[in-house]
Parts: sequence; structure tokens; C-alpha cells
Amino acid sequence: MGRIQEIDEYLPLVEQIVAQVAVNFPRHVDRGELVRAGVLGLVEAAHRYDDSRGVPFDRFAALRIRGAILDAVRAADWAPRSVRALARRVDATEQELANRLSRMPSPEELASATGTSITELRGLRDRVFRSVVLTLDYRAGADDPDMTLGDMLSDRTATEPDEELETRELLAYLRDAVCLLPERHRIVVVGYFLEGRSSDELARLLGVTESRVSQLRSEALVMLREGIEAQYVHAEQEAETPTGRVGRRKTAYAAAIGTSSRWQDRLTSMSA
Repeated sequence: MGRIQEIDEYLPLVEQIVAQVAVNFPRHVDRGELVRAGVLGLVEAAHRYDDSRGVPFDRFAALRIRGAILDAVRAADWAPRSVRALARRVDATEQELANRLSRMPSPEELASATGTSITELRGLRDRVFRSVVLTLDYRAGADDPDMTLGDMLSDRTATEPDEELETRELLAYLRDAVCLLPERHRIVVVGYFLEGRSSDELARLLGVTESRVSQLRSEALVMLREGIEAQYVHAEQEAETPTGRVGRRKTAYAAAIGTSSRWQDRLTSMSA
């Protein structure tokens, strides 16, 4: 029998052995990890098997699979054997008391039955819990079965470093773009958005109508948007060079924004 054929044929044996041994492990132990370890044991068995010894392959493979699974569990367990043994004794006593009392025993009852103090019992539980090593893709959500430990540990309110840098750069571009606006457009933008002035006040300041102030504000916003967007367009992605007076003015404005400050200063800037 070829090795590949042996592995394929005896894959169900891995699942069978995992089901047998997993009942003795805590719930946090990932069945998928056990299966992967068992498959590695099966592969090793296929490579080492010698049919001249007269041992059936399934019996030989079962020993290798079980050993590989146990080795994987021990490697991921940080608790000493003495702690695990005591924890198993406490769990067995707790289950026995629960069956006899028809309820979960109190900490005092459990400590008395195990011959330990409540402080020692809590210390044991703490040591066992601290020894648990979980992968970030371990499914730990009670309400959401797809929620992983990584999802629960991630801080969704925190800003990622790359997002922080992008925000700093954008604010720096905005600051430079506002400073480079034509004077009347700059006065309207700064007065309306930063100083909280009304259109009527700005109209009187500039000696124009409120309608003209509204027009200046709209023109300024378009200039800001197009000027900043131009900073994120690579040369090979640029469209045809604009022609005419308006096109040349837009190109010059965008170029001025790009050279107004160094990229190092943009990334270290904290405010616009």
C-alpha cells in the first residue's frame, strides 16, 4: 500500500482518536489543533511503518496519532503536571458534590471537601486560568459564534498607526491648501468654517453681496477638494494635462500644495 493511500484511507482514524481523547481535555483546547496534530502523527506513521514486523498498520498508526495529539497538548500547556493533577481532583470533587447536593457546591463546601482553604482553591484556579494559551482565531463569542478571541481583544476605538499617519498628512494638505487659496476665497473659508462668521458679516467685510460670498465659498470648496485629491494621484494615473487658463490655474494650485511643505513635516504635524 502506498504511503499517500495509507494517509487518505486512515484520516477517519484521526477523527476517531481525537473524539476519544478530547473528552479529557478542557473546553478551550481547539479540536482543529488536535486534528492537525493527529494528521501529522498519521503522516509520521506512514513513513515509519514496517509491515515486516507483523503489526497491523491501523494499530501502529493509532499509537502514533495519539502520541502526537498528547505531545501537542503538552506543548501548549504552561501549567506544571502537579497543578493539572490537583485541578482534575478539584473538578472531580466538585462534580461529585454537585451530583449529591443537586446544585453546584459553594466555595466553602468545595474547599472543605478537597482539604484546602478558599484562598488556596482560588490560587489554584488562577494558576490554571493563566496557563491557558489560546490562538487569536479561537472562537470565543457566546452570542456570536463567529467572534474570535482576536475580535474581542482588539480595541475598535484605537486608531491604527497607518490611519493616524494618513490623517496627519490629509490635515497638513488641507492646512496648506487653505493658505494657498486666493485671498477672498481664503477669508470666506477661514471666516465661515473656522471663525464661525455669518455670510452677512463676511459680505460686509468684503464689500460684496451674500450671494457672492456663497459663490466664493462654493468655488473655494471645489478648489480645496480638487487640489487635495491631486496629491493622491500618481503621475502615471493622471489624466491629460488641462489646457486653458482655468486648467493651468488648477494645475498650478495643486502643484503649490504639493510643494508647500515637506512630507516629513506633514506626517509629524498634529493639527491643521
